[in-house]
Amino acid sequence: MPLIALKNEHSRFLLLASLILYLVARILQLFAGEVPSLLIVILHVIPPTLFAVIHGARVYRSRGIFVFATLCLGVGSLFESLSLRAGFPFGHYRFTNLMGPKLFDLPVLLALAYVGMGYLSWVLALVILECQNKPLSGRKVVLLPFAASFIMTAWDFSMDPVWADIDHAWIWRDGGSYYGVPISNFFGWILTTYVFYQLFALYVRNRVSIPSPTSHWRLAILFYAASAAGNLLVAAPASLGGVFVDSAGKRWMIADILGASRLVSIFIMMPLALIAWVKAARRCQPSRSKVPLAVSSE
Repeated sequence: MPLIALKNEHSRFLLLASLILYLVARILQLFAGEVPSLLIVILHVIPPTLFAVIHGARVYRSRGIFVFATLCLGVGSLFESLSLRAGFPFGHYRFTNLMGPKLFDLPVLLALAYVGMGYLSWVLALVILECQNKPLSGRKVVLLPFAASFIMTAWDFSMDPVWADIDHAWIWRDGGSYYGVPISNFFGWILTTYVFYQLFALYVRNRVSIPSPTSHWRLAILFYAASAAGNLLVAAPASLGGVFVDSAGKRWMIADILGASRLVSIFIMMPLALIAWVKAARRCQPSRSKVPLAVSSE
């Protein structure tokens, strides 16, 4: 027992360290231009990914979180690559060099972002539907992936115009009606995330995850909330001149872009995190009548 407690303490320390590093990244946004952009991007992506792996291993064991990460990377990279070449499902766009090394025109860091934020969104949906600590079954096998895809798309809804228009991490070929971003992008996010969430839901269907305390679930919820709060700190460099002109030649006010990001963060992301935070205390007791999660035999 002391050994297990020590292991849990180490895991908790790493989870908190990942969260703190992520918060550092959000603060560094205020010094864009003075701090290397790639460092800011790395701190945006790697800490959530590490958090997902460590936190998910506590819930699904190493094999379970490996399956989740593989599905996120595989499905996310497949649809991103398809859209880069054919415009489906997100729309036509291209990545700049801001996000670092690419593999077949797709930044490696972007692919990893699917794992980190994908897992956090999954946990929020899991807790909101009150099916943590018990087997996933019945209609929730489909409902949970839909809820998780909405939660993750809300994250993209808050940040896509900022990363495209202000940070220039990617460029939309034809512009779009949402501050230069096409609406097809968000339908693409719902489709992409739903596919890998549904595949994972089928994987864990009718299997018992490892019981976790309320505090463990709330760490992931806090991380998602930190992402929403971080959007309130985004500032645009004066060099942009207060106006962004998309590829279609339409002018968008930078202040409006930042305002939309903050509104989505305050009125969609934060309420989702708050609902999950409250519901996390209503832990479902694990059922003993089901077959244990296969990965728990490690």
